[in-house]
Amino acid sequence: MKVRIAPMAALILSLPAIAQAQPRSGIYIGAAAGANWREQITESTANGTRMSVSGETGFVGVASLGYALQNGIRLEVEGQYRAGPIGSTVVTLPTGMRFGSSSGRMSHYGGMANALYEFNLAALGVSAISPYIGVGFGYGVTDFSRASSPSNGRLRLTSAQLSGNNGSFAYQAIGGLSFSLGATVPGLALTLEYRYYVATGTTPSRNKYTPESANHSALLGLRYSFGASPAPPMPAQEPAAAAQTLARTYLVFSDWNRADLTDRARQIIAEAATARTATRPTRIEVSGHADRSGADAYNQALSLRRAEAVAAELTRHGVPRTEMVIQAFGESRPLVPTADGVREPQNRRVEIILR
Repeated sequence: MKVRIAPMAALILSLPAIAQAQPRSGIYIGAAAGANWREQITESTANGTRMSVSGETGFVGVASLGYALQNGIRLEVEGQYRAGPIGSTVVTLPTGMRFGSSSGRMSHYGGMANALYEFNLAALGVSAISPYIGVGFGYGVTDFSRASSPSNGRLRLTSAQLSGNNGSFAYQAIGGLSFSLGATVPGLALTLEYRYYVATGTTPSRNKYTPESANHSALLGLRYSFGASPAPPMPAQEPAAAAQTLARTYLVFSDWNRADLTDRARQIIAEAATARTATRPTRIEVSGHADRSGADAYNQALSLRRAEAVAAELTRHGVPRTEMVIQAFGESRPLVPTADGVREPQNRRVEIILR
């Protein structure tokens, strides 16, 4: 079975154009282990001898170091190791005579460079699970241990003849799910993934070669992102003074990554301006907020733009700026506590408080 990797790689590189801000960015490390199933190998040597090697379920382990971008792309380098027993080795001579054995072990090790795209499902209300896809390219070495065909007096394929420790080009396709464990350990995620891995092999020559090896793998692992921090706790509620019991609060919500006012937002601001005329408050607080889907500094500036837009509309309705206290809190005071990177509509707001 062959896999067309190039179209998948092109798809991953085009995904940033439609990407959302991701739950985590920066340097990360990962490790995973699981079961490996190798497809049957069929190769021919230079003298016309044909060999088939079937594999049984074996082990696979990988370790990676990477960097996650905010547009969903992850780039990483990876070391991996696969090993498993040989189910049977059958050698067919050019004359048609066949010999078989069922001993030995086949292992494969090497390094890969991977490009992956992680989907953000926060817009669908799912913040703890992130599916991802990816491709990888690299170099691997295949080795046979105690694998040989029975001798007929003229031919015996040894482990060295089968592999000779030859390395070759390798590629893989990756699909998986990431489950955030940030509530327990910030930055930690459990991963479950499938891989299709192919070591292309070398050209048969003088009865010594590395046959192509295609593998299916299922892995369970952990990934840790550095620099992660838990969601900030909600600020403690201070007892309200008697003079503040009559405070009125109006909430003006914004679209994601926007500071302009919707028609509904203008209606709420007009209601606040009318209430100000009727109640004559001593203090008007205009406080901007943002959700946790972007960087802290960016969200701080965005929340200030939202507060300024609301203050300008209040001024248009006759409220002097001298009566207003304009504040920006960024993502530090969420109305709905969320993990970092989550788009929460109720946290994209401006609070108008008449005291």
